[in-house]
Amino acid sequence: MKGLKTTAGEDGAQLPESNGTFVSTARPDHYQKARRKHDVTLVAMRGACVLSSVAAVCLMVTAKEGSTMSIFGFSLPIYSNWSYSDSFVYLVGVCAAVAVHSVLQLLISTSRLLRKSPVIHSRKHAWLIFVGDQAFAYALMSAGSAASGVTNLNRTGIRHSALPNFCKPLHSFCDRVAVSIAFTFVSCFLLAASAVFDVIWLSRY
Repeated sequence: MKGLKTTAGEDGAQLPESNGTFVSTARPDHYQKARRKHDVTLVAMRGACVLSSVAAVCLMVTAKEGSTMSIFGFSLPIYSNWSYSDSFVYLVGVCAAVAVHSVLQLLISTSRLLRKSPVIHSRKHAWLIFVGDQAFAYALMSAGSAASGVTNLNRTGIRHSALPNFCKPLHSFCDRVAVSIAFTFVSCFLLAASAVFDVIWLSRY
């Protein structure tokens, strides 16, 4: 229509101005592609965090084994179960909470991604996700470190004492615990990386 002009804006729509003109708010293609790539990366990290957290929980809760060992020449039956250690129970609780958090974020993010909407739609949302990711990352680090101490003690025993290496007769139990702890630290890394992406979002958009 003659007498109407269009100017570039940001959200892909055309808005009328008070003088009868229209304002085009189309975002540049490079901006849309960069944001889409950022969103896809976030969703991928959420999915990986769900898998690693669930793997950590499953491996830990199935860590149990019975065997016999010799102490002072006596053969004694021994049995290990993850629930006997408060550190292992703490790890399972934290990983389960992280799995639930990651599943919820994954569902929300995937839904928004499929609708071609921004995964992080506001600065308030970005700050909320950032704080949650940071808190869970620190909790995972704490749980993994506590469980690592117990596992190391099981493998080395206590110097200058008769406490032996329990992982020799209970190698399957110790291996499952060790892999579970490894997945815990993987989840910690993924949440920390997600928090970095949240900071990038806050600095760019």
